[in-house]
Amino acid sequence: MDGATYVVRLRDLEQRIDELKEQIRRSHTRLSLLSDTILSGGVGGARAEISFRNDMSNAFRLTKALFVLDGAVQYNKQDDTGALAAQKEIPIFSGSIPPGDHTLQVAIKLQGHGFGVFSYLRGYNFDVKSSHSFTVTDGKTVELEAIAWEKGGVTTPLEQRPAIRYVEKLRTAAQPGGGAPAPVQTQSSGQTTQTGASGSFSAGTGAK
Repeated sequence: MDGATYVVRLRDLEQRIDELKEQIRRSHTRLSLLSDTILSGGVGGARAEISFRNDMSNAFRLTKALFVLDGAVQYNKQDDTGALAAQKEIPIFSGSIPPGDHTLQVAIKLQGHGFGVFSYLRGYNFDVKSSHSFTVTDGKTVELEAIAWEKGGVTTPLEQRPAIRYVEKLRTAAQPGGGAPAPVQTQSSGQTTQTGASGSFSAGTGAK
């Protein structure tokens, strides 16, 4: 086996190990949340369904996504081949959760993929970080969707557009297909850090 083949196989093995560690962390977190719910008397009570939607245009390619719920990593993947960017919908968490306040932290990395007059974007990387707090009560299910989108309008420079917003719905346990309450849409605070050949700068993504 030559050196190049060894390095490739080693990286593949490291990636598989990281994926196994992530699966173990997820299982441990879900068991802990379920245990807390049962011990608090909220059997079959509060639930959370969290997902991510990529609404970015082809000018931006998603290369890394990290989601942390109450300090526990739920999803962590890095990919430069385009496979991650091709996933427009990614399930993050679905299961029982203790009633009360919770926090979702999101960190995604985008690579500029501009063309024509926007070809300069290829020299930029965009690190978008955000967090969102939500409350769920016993007997309710919260549906939380984190959405990567491009803020502003046609006059907004492309490098200032990456941002994250949230859509939150709350339904009772008796409404598995979705509830009558209208969705509550919020936009959390966040920070977009962009670095490229022409330097680096930061731009806030808005306040909640």
